[in-house]
Formats: sequence, structure tokens, C-alpha cells
Amino acid sequence: MNNIVLILFLMIVTPAMLGQNINTSMEKPTKGTVKTEADWKKELTIGQYQVMRQCGTEPAFTGKYYNYKEKGEYLCAACGQKLFSSNTKYDSGSGWPSFYQPISNTNIDEKKDRSLGMVRIEIVCSNCGSHLGHVFNDGPNPTGLRYCVNSVSLDFQPVPDTLRELK
Repeated sequence: MNNIVLILFLMIVTPAMLGQNINTSMEKPTKGTVKTEADWKKELTIGQYQVMRQCGTEPAFTGKYYNYKEKGEYLCAACGQKLFSSNTKYDSGSGWPSFYQPISNTNIDEKKDRSLGMVRIEIVCSNCGSHLGHVFNDGPNPTGLRYCVNSVSLDFQPVPDTLRELK
């Protein structure tokens, strides 16, 4: 019994002490799109694969959407699930697209990320499990949250002209 407790303790504590990423975002999602890594490699660009499937990060101020001002919705680049609205996008000064809330809390899953010697909250698409970025508690009202997202994880769908006139 003591050996089992020791093994479990080492499995949990050792990766954290070594600064290894022990998040579980690349596990198969519980719903939605399920593909092999070979399928993802075929469908995503090299940059998208590195970020969305290997939990990478694009350099700050380089992404297509960090300073994008059009009205519409931001979708998961891997599966097309709606993630964020331009109505909740703001300039955080971080160099990545930032939003203060998702379109629906059910479209984003949160995972503890212990990579780089720190603890953060990783955000992933709830449909396909792809890494999007991280959420922080330093955002604006009304939520106080900053969903910091890699541009390569996103596609953009503009608001149709008829709806744009109403807004």
C-alpha cells in the first residue's frame, strides 16, 4: 500500500518539480471531433500543428488576428466550433488576440498547465481538444478575464452585411 502511495506521489510531484507540462489537453476529447495525430498533421499547417496539437505559442505581435478589428466570430481553426465574438475582443497589449469571455463556456475547456515552471490555465476547444492559449485573471470588466489566444488557432467569420447594418 505504501508503495502505491509513493508511486502516485512521484507521478504527480516529479513533473511539477521539473517544470514539465502535465496538462492533459492532448487526450482524446470526450465529445466532438476525434482524429489521429496523422490526420491533424495532414489538415493543419506546420504552425497550426505546433500550436494546436503540441501546445506551442506563436510569437507576440505576429499573428493575423492580434490587431484585427472586423466584426464577426472567431472559430476554432481545427474544427470550426464558435469560440469568441469580436464584441468581447479588446487590446490587452500582450501581442495576442484577447477576449474577456467566450461565446459559450461550454465551447472552451480549461486545463491546469504546469509548463515553463509556472502554473497557468490552458484553454482548449471543447469539441476537438486543440490548444488555443491561456486564460488569466487580469482582464477588463465585466468578467475580469483575459482569454489570450494564438491567431493560428483561430479562423474568422465576418458578420453578414445585413446584420452589420443593425449593429
